Amino acid sequence: MKIIPSSRMHHYVGRVGIFLVMVALIVGIPGCEPAGCGSVLQYALDVFSTLGGMVTILGEGTSPYPDGATVELVAIPDAGYRFVQWTGDVDDIDDVASPTITITMNHAYSITANFIAQYDLTTNNTGEGSVITPGEGSFTYDAGTVVDLVAVADECYGFIDWTGDTVADPDSATTTITMDGAKSVTANFALLSYDLTADSTDGGQVTTPGEGAFTYDCNTVVDLVATPASGYRFVNWTGDVGTIANVSAASTTITMNGAYTITANFIARYDLAINSTEGGEVITPGEGTFTYDAGTVVDLLAEAEESYHFINWTGNVATIANVTAASTTITMNGAYNITANFILFAGGNGTAGNPYQIADWRQLDNVRNYLGAHFIVINDLDLGSIGYTELASETANEGKGWEPIGNYNFTFAGTFDGQGYEIRDLFIDRPDESGVGLFRVVAGGGVIQNVGVVNGNVTGYDNVGGLVGRNDATGTASNSYSTGSVTGQINVGGLVGYNFFGTVTDSYSSGSVTGQNNTGGLVGWNRGTMSNSYSTGSVIGYDNVGGLAGKNSGTASNSYSTGSVIGDDNVGGLVGKNEGTASNSYSTGSVAGNTHVGGLAGRNAGTVSNSFWDTQTSGQGSSAGGTGKTTAQMKDFTTFSVVGWNIIGVDHSYDRNTGYIWNIVDDTTYPFLSWQPV
Repeated sequence: MKIIPSSRMHHYVGRVGIFLVMVALIVGIPGCEPAGCGSVLQYALDVFSTLGGMVTILGEGTSPYPDGATVELVAIPDAGYRFVQWTGDVDDIDDVASPTITITMNHAYSITANFIAQYDLTTNNTGEGSVITPGEGSFTYDAGTVVDLVAVADECYGFIDWTGDTVADPDSATTTITMDGAKSVTANFALLSYDLTADSTDGGQVTTPGEGAFTYDCNTVVDLVATPASGYRFVNWTGDVGTIANVSAASTTITMNGAYTITANFIARYDLAINSTEGGEVITPGEGTFTYDAGTVVDLLAEAEESYHFINWTGNVATIANVTAASTTITMNGAYNITANFILFAGGNGTAGNPYQIADWRQLDNVRNYLGAHFIVINDLDLGSIGYTELASETANEGKGWEPIGNYNFTFAGTFDGQGYEIRDLFIDRPDESGVGLFRVVAGGGVIQNVGVVNGNVTGYDNVGGLVGRNDATGTASNSYSTGSVTGQINVGGLVGYNFFGTVTDSYSSGSVTGQNNTGGLVGWNRGTMSNSYSTGSVIGYDNVGGLAGKNSGTASNSYSTGSVIGDDNVGGLVGKNEGTASNSYSTGSVAGNTHVGGLAGRNAGTVSNSFWDTQTSGQGSSAGGTGKTTAQMKDFTTFSVVGWNIIGVDHSYDRNTGYIWNIVDDTTYPFLSWQPV
């Protein structure tokens, strides 16, 4: 075996000399056959190398090589280089990346061994972090290789920069370096620090470390202390609270693993002072002083003793859900002082079989707190009765007098039986209010009966009556009367201001009534049922003015009026304006007005039947409805019997035949109702 080193061409590019020798017998030489001519076919092999290495040729002979000869080539890199591949005539080479190859010389070859320089990359760190790509130490790369660099800081440290040889972005923990020479880089890290910003709501402050911004090394455990002001308490910490040891504790810690903003929250605390009057106690939350957070909804439960009844809560009651309920709540939006009030009814338990017994004004006032209960009056009430001065006198309620029972949202729906007793000296002066009377609104099956409001003085704006301001659907005023004065503007009546689909029966009014629109001696405006009733007081109004009703849009029957009537338009002795039905009724009072004036009805858009007026006492010879009669005829039994009145003659005006609706002393009295008092 002979080793022939290749020749050099300019910095290690080598070449084996090129020869092409062909010995051949010239065709046509006599006596020479091709097989025996002894001719030899040879090929040249040119071998080159790039900078960084050389090629060693192993095998017999030198170039040119005879056809079929095998030649082994070995590429040997210089220090700092590595073999890459063979290029040139390499189609017959099995592995061009192998530094050792064998060539069979069946044609001329030119082949080059390629080498590339290699450089070392050395990576380091300054501590508290590491180079995770490519790692730390020395790594060898081909020239021109772009190497990824990734540095990762330890907990609480941050990457700063790369120093040493130039990288693509020295300030980024993830970057690259190009291997155009030997390189050395260092990843630098530093301890992190973070700002803690502390703040507080009204009602306290952060006393440790204080309020504002503070800087701490990473992982520092910082003490936190929140101090409430007087009348407040600490609630919690909010904001970046992930590393606060206890967000509900005023004294706690926070671990500085990041930049945090936190707030100490405080809430106002208010005292609730609770007491009660005689007759019961507050069992929830109890009596005394209790402290609650602002906005807390506190349950209240008052319990009455035997024979006593809870009336209402008084004091700072603006946030009490229902001041008339023994079981309710109060919302603590301030410091409050409240009292549970109890009253001792004269007896009873409020049921139909055992109604509450009313013996004084305070007990009467308590009816408003039990609007669905049953009541009876057991004696007269007047200016000498307990509670009059504070509840029903001219000085009561800042001069407004009595506060009517019930309202448009909470109507009286129980039963109230006066048992024939009287409520005297009632004073009400509420000229701007609606629904004014002893009761403001009666509805929902409510019944008021057998009671007289005597010597009352009642003033309101609309729906004004001596007994009831407004009598709503299914409400009933039975067997009751009023004798005082009533004054208002709209829907003003001696007994009921506005009978809205309710019932008024077996009742009367004898007091004076003054109003503007819909003014009547008994009812201001009747849209319900009005029967077996009468009025005797004077009536003064402007529009729709009547002795019994200023305006009738319902049913009026078996009733009469005897009082004088003065108005401007739609003025009648019985009804000022009739839009409903009036039957079996009469009037005798004087009537005066300007337009649409009638002895019985001023204007009629409904039906008037079997009804009469006294043409002599009324001063009116005509009427929008009814039949005019002389005084003598109005006292004649046959005037009424022939038209079917339920009437009977009696011997004396104090006699009563209750088997009939009407009684009359023939030729002596006008008809009178058999139930009415003597």
